[in-house]
Amino acid sequence: MQIKEVSLQQFRNLSKLHITPAAGINVFYGDNAQGKTNFLEALYFCALGRSLRGKNEQQLIAFDAQESHIRMEVTRKNRSDRIDVHLKREEKKGIAVNGLPVKKMGDLFGTLYAVIFSPEDLSLVKDGPAERRRFLDMELCQISHVYYYDLQQYCRILKQRNHLLKEIRQKPRLADTLSVWDTQLIAYGKKIMTARTKFLTRLDDIASKKQKDLTGGKDCLKTEYKPNCEQIHFAERLEKSLERDILTGSTQIGPHKDDISFFVNGKDVKQFGSQGQQRTTVLSARLAEIELIQEETGEKPVLLLDDVLSELDESRQQYLMQSIEGLQAFLTCTGIEDAVKGYLQKENLFFVQNGQITKK
Repeated sequence: MQIKEVSLQQFRNLSKLHITPAAGINVFYGDNAQGKTNFLEALYFCALGRSLRGKNEQQLIAFDAQESHIRMEVTRKNRSDRIDVHLKREEKKGIAVNGLPVKKMGDLFGTLYAVIFSPEDLSLVKDGPAERRRFLDMELCQISHVYYYDLQQYCRILKQRNHLLKEIRQKPRLADTLSVWDTQLIAYGKKIMTARTKFLTRLDDIASKKQKDLTGGKDCLKTEYKPNCEQIHFAERLEKSLERDILTGSTQIGPHKDDISFFVNGKDVKQFGSQGQQRTTVLSARLAEIELIQEETGEKPVLLLDDVLSELDESRQQYLMQSIEGLQAFLTCTGIEDAVKGYLQKENLFFVQNGQITKK
């Protein structure tokens, strides 16, 4: 998979540009706060239909503009697609693929597969369960339309159940109608848990090998799925939690409360791992993600590398660059690291300054 062309207008501080990236590693360099990450964010938006940083998509539009546009040409084996994104003040985003409006994000997923590396990735290890569930859901939605549908249905039913729980506090007789939502919640919840279990089993196998390679065999990584409840006990746990659910007005049992744990040499890396171990764990997980997408879809994802090399020592820099060889990548940096120089050619080096991107 390869991005052939990108055109932007009024996207954050990028006023207007047209870029034809190379097939290999494209390097975008320049001082901080010039627009490098903004460019990667535009690419990410075309893949997943959402922002890298926060939910307020109005902030993606340039400060003094009323609307923003992104146009991208993507090619794969025997196919070419055009993605158009239109953001407008006080209106919902508009996305189209080959001129056809995207009515739900599931219709966009798979047009462009993307994996992002950034310094903020440490949140995958250090932050709360919501960040790890987001990692799970975004990767599974990219590779499985079935999972996307099941997740959407589960979230819709969960919202309805929570609304009903709040009403039951005022009208207790409505409790008799909960079973309608419970049956559906359990059915879709089990599908989600099954898909997450399979995904994490495969991720664990690949990521553990990456961790060993990155550390010269010193560290052993284990990734474990921590479901909020076991599938066989889902209905029972949901019933037992009813009184608490009504009291809080929210559902306390189900895959919307799941988590993942990462263990290095038998210890929880979130609590006991060093900064270096935490960073290597995330890198291993991201590299495993690349392989999983390739295995599942037959396509190589596009890589977005946002100032990650400065966070890695020399050996890890070399390993990362070797691991992504043969893939199209967009790498941002303030200065060009030695690990990158061997991959540079004139057609894949871009200078970023004051929202302008110039091919060098």
